Amino acid sequence: MASARTRLQLTLVEVWQRRGPLAWLLSPLSVLHYLGYSARRALYALGVLRQARLDVPVVVIGNLYVGGTGKTPLTIELVRALAARGWRPGVVSRGYGGAGAEARVVQPDDTAREVGDEPLLIARASRAPVAVARSRAAAARLLRARHPECDVVVADDGLQHWPLARDMEIALLHYRGLGNGWLLPAGPLREPRERLDEVDAIVCNGDVPAIRSAAVRYAMRARLGDARPLPGGAAARSLESMAAEQQRSQWRIVAAAGIGMPDRFFAMLRAAGLVIEELPLADHFDFVTNPFSGLAADRILITEKDAVKCVANPALAGDARIWVVPLATEIDPRLVDAVVMRLQDISRRTALGPSAA
Repeated sequence: MASARTRLQLTLVEVWQRRGPLAWLLSPLSVLHYLGYSARRALYALGVLRQARLDVPVVVIGNLYVGGTGKTPLTIELVRALAARGWRPGVVSRGYGGAGAEARVVQPDDTAREVGDEPLLIARASRAPVAVARSRAAAARLLRARHPECDVVVADDGLQHWPLARDMEIALLHYRGLGNGWLLPAGPLREPRERLDEVDAIVCNGDVPAIRSAAVRYAMRARLGDARPLPGGAAARSLESMAAEQQRSQWRIVAAAGIGMPDRFFAMLRAAGLVIEELPLADHFDFVTNPFSGLAADRILITEKDAVKCVANPALAGDARIWVVPLATEIDPRLVDAVVMRLQDISRRTALGPSAA
């Protein structure tokens, strides 16, 4: 059963897809949002507010649409691709859901409650150094101090974090496009849609509605991988084989997701042939409590983002019903080429990076 917070989130997503009565009612607040946004941009343009510039290039990944659009999977794949090209990337993130505001470097034995679920997932999946702080600039300075070998910093969800100067901006779009095109709270946008004309690249996560922008577009595709049991002890299984077993044994399968857009996860499970019951949870659900207590299910399918938090709860970590379904992401190689070309151009001017050798 979805919580009140989750139901509110899902309701807002639907409200934001059209300019209906509630959106119009909230539109005066969106005007205030725009005025505040414009004033802040002006202060940076005039030099009243200053950006912190690192001694290495910064690539920012972000979105206009509030919530989950696939930024973390894109960050992981880009970091892996840059490492394969000879760069030594590090990552900075806000660490949403973490316990502290001070900058810290993610350690292997950290928990999601300490550093946030997404930074922990990025660190484990990419094996790159990751620093977190509410101030991305503070996180970046700490990252450089602790890991001077890093020659490029990738900022996860940093498009609106103006205190950190950037050398390249990548905006991510997903199947909901820009919703009704209005700023928060009448619409889903953190910044005006014209902001897409300023970024260096737009990544389209799946099929994206037609949107005007001068920026070059690149494709990103995601698919679900083989499921593995959270407690371990059993081999991974394809979703197709699990669907066949469900049909034979009449399993009750519940899919749970504490992510920004759980409906896409549910749809992908159904596309693999599974018959599921949906259990949407609030984005960044902490799993300190057990949402599956008393749930009569033969299998419970969760995302990797949720899994890094479930393992910290003994009641969940030992539940053999829980299986983790990873997301395999493919990004357009031309995007990696574009990022590398930008980094090489900067390295020629600053004698940084592998191309300067």
